[in-house]
Amino acid sequence: MLKRIVQLFFLIVGTMLGIFFIPDLMRILNFDQYAFIDNPYTSAVLGAIIFFVITFWLVDYVVNFVHWLEEILIKAPVTDVIFGSLGLVLGLIVAYLFVIPLRSIPFQVLNTVVPLALTVLLGYLGFQVGFKKRDELLQLFTPANKSSKKRGNDEDRIDRTMKILDTSVIIDGRIADICQTGFLDGTIVIPQFVLEELQHIADSSDVLKRNRGRRGLDILNRIQKELAVNVEIYEGDFEDIQEVDSKLVKLAKLLQGAVVTNDFNLNKVCELQGVGVLNINDLANAVKPVVLPGEEMNVQVIKDGKEHNQGIAYLDDGTMIVVEDGRDYIGKRIDVLVTSVLQTSAGRMIFAKPKLLEKAL
Repeated sequence: MLKRIVQLFFLIVGTMLGIFFIPDLMRILNFDQYAFIDNPYTSAVLGAIIFFVITFWLVDYVVNFVHWLEEILIKAPVTDVIFGSLGLVLGLIVAYLFVIPLRSIPFQVLNTVVPLALTVLLGYLGFQVGFKKRDELLQLFTPANKSSKKRGNDEDRIDRTMKILDTSVIIDGRIADICQTGFLDGTIVIPQFVLEELQHIADSSDVLKRNRGRRGLDILNRIQKELAVNVEIYEGDFEDIQEVDSKLVKLAKLLQGAVVTNDFNLNKVCELQGVGVLNINDLANAVKPVVLPGEEMNVQVIKDGKEHNQGIAYLDDGTMIVVEDGRDYIGKRIDVLVTSVLQTSAGRMIFAKPKLLEKAL
């Protein structure tokens, strides 16, 4: 269909150019003795035929160029296209205002070359300014009460409806169960560059990476087809940014959304840049049973710790318990007293000591 449209366009252009230029061309070539050259219909037909023949060589290049341009525009974020186009329009308007006084100058060069150069230059500069300053321009249209989001308040994070998934949280798999329980509201956004990274992992030669990537794709398929949540695929990309984490932060700023992750480092980067972040490890730690210093627990010491004479035990939910002077109890179940609890986004760690030693003291 596109090929036919291009050919029709060439025919129309050939017809118009034939009417205006073929008579003069014939006179230059000394064919003015033929009466048909002054007939506009004949000139139109000749121009259409010439350009139709040219399409056999050029139509494929034109169609490929149109497809390439269409692909770039589809992948580009809507804001990039809008502000780039606005900048281009403003640049052309400024160029037109500059060209008006040049028309009164008698020099031919200033009447032709300079207006064309100004139009191209100012149009390009306008597009670049609109494209690269889009974030600042967006802030001009953002209500002032949204500026508090930069402080990273918990209330602002909850209000953000766009939840952007990163690669680690998809591979983790727990995000599907969280969506199923309804703890994530709003729209689940899956960026195209995250899908590409996930596909790259699924195609890895390493068996473990390949299995993790395929599990991530299965999780996305389950979220999209089986769960009652709104899922959108973000087709845009940020060509000037290489790292996926940086793209996620940029996208979250652009959409005024929140990044959903279990990556501790990405969590910190989002907080530093004022981007909303939902760490599912924080959610998992929040629903774990609360343990207070002084409580008794019955655990099985399974290995020695990093420090001297330490033992390591685990709760059913995977929480690690560091037992002081517990190395002698490896392989045994003992009662311990909790001395302190360390809580971070990376997880929870409980420090305890054997109750037998407490009784001995």
